[in-house]
Amino acid sequence: MQEDGRTVWLQDELKNLRDAGLYNHIRTIESPMDAWVTIDGRRLLNFCANNYLGLANHPRIRQAAIQGIAAYGVGPGAVRSIAGTTALHVELENELAAFKRAEACVTFQSGFTANLATIPALVGPGDLIFSDELNHASIIDGCRLSRAEVVRYAHNNVDDLRANIAARQDYNRRLIITDGVFSMDGDIAPLDKIADVADEFDIMLMVDDAHGEGVLGHGGRGIVDHFGLHGRVDVEVGTLSKAFGVVGGLVAGKSIIVEWLRQRGRPFLFSSAMTAPDAAACIEAVKILSESTELIDRLWANAELFRKEMQAMGFDTGFSQTPIVPVMLGEAALAQQFSRRLLDEGVFAMSIAYPTVAKGKARIRVMNSAAHNHSDIEIALETFSRVGRELGVIA
Repeated sequence: MQEDGRTVWLQDELKNLRDAGLYNHIRTIESPMDAWVTIDGRRLLNFCANNYLGLANHPRIRQAAIQGIAAYGVGPGAVRSIAGTTALHVELENELAAFKRAEACVTFQSGFTANLATIPALVGPGDLIFSDELNHASIIDGCRLSRAEVVRYAHNNVDDLRANIAARQDYNRRLIITDGVFSMDGDIAPLDKIADVADEFDIMLMVDDAHGEGVLGHGGRGIVDHFGLHGRVDVEVGTLSKAFGVVGGLVAGKSIIVEWLRQRGRPFLFSSAMTAPDAAACIEAVKILSESTELIDRLWANAELFRKEMQAMGFDTGFSQTPIVPVMLGEAALAQQFSRRLLDEGVFAMSIAYPTVAKGKARIRVMNSAAHNHSDIEIALETFSRVGRELGVIA
């Protein structure tokens, strides 16, 4: 390939990533997303996916997508506000609002775009956002797009949040934003206490519950249900690409905010809607969650077994309170080596390093799933033990 002088700097940057152990080697999966996947012709035990409930390859979800295509075709053909809203979209939003016990709901193409739609629609120049310092990149980007001033408060520290609010009076509107479950550490925001602060100062409250959907609350209804905060959280952003097993984003909460997002949420107004099979599949996922807690119960049993045994072996699992279990290793090079050895031994669990997490905080992020059975968990534990001893991570 002929070298392009305008992009030669990228060669140096990519080399720097490789030298620092920060280059991301992206694997190609050759099978459905499930407890076991095929990569490079090898069958591997999968602990990478956000497929919490195993719905990504569930037969009812697959059949619903096929029926959605048969009834509505594939693409929506336009943005939602012009000609892209179908009866499937309306049904999905009604089902989600009922499931979430919220006044209303609007769906987007992804959880990322849900944040990009919501934050700039609620605040702008002259306004203040109080954002947890470990919030997801989609929240950070949404805050930047809003052009509001951002005040970062210490992670999950309600006293620091209150002090920052009390110190700032030069504003028009104010908004508190936190993740519900923090995706890299698996800890839960103290949303009940944050809601008290929001009430005390009369500030809008928004939570991104991407990793709490289908995980926390009764039947997987999320963090607002988990803390019994219905009506006290103004905006609940979620995703349909993790526990629901499909793709898409949602915003549930007060009906006036949902109505405003349909009028001024830019991804809603300027990007095509979810496809028919996606919407149909998401409707079926809501029905499955509404029928039984079996999958959620199995997910938590698997996660608690894995975390307990990993800690007993001497691994550092950080502050995890959820099925996300970080195996803390420190340096990026060690985390990449650990991930490669796991792959050699038949376990697919990717390393996470800077800039996704802070330097010196590299880890293997283990994503437990209801799709795993007890034997799968035992295989994973044996493999982590073997590799951990080999690399000197545990005694």
